[in-house]
Amino acid sequence: MKIVVILIFVAILASLGSALFFLVNDRGQSKRTVKALALRVGLSLGLFLLLMAGYYFGLIPGKIT
Repeated sequence: MKIVVILIFVAILASLGSALFFLVNDRGQSKRTVKALALRVGLSLGLFLLLMAGYYFGLIPGKIT
């Protein structure tokens, strides 16, 4: 579970970086920035739902002792 969360988080950061790259290089002439940011939002939502499901099914402990 930890590996999956880390991989999704890295994908979120990569999408954010690519959006910044497209924003600087395209100067608003293409929709690649919007697509990269939409992908980032989708990945973030997916990560949130994955964490909620992991907690619900007991894959993520609720209390650390």
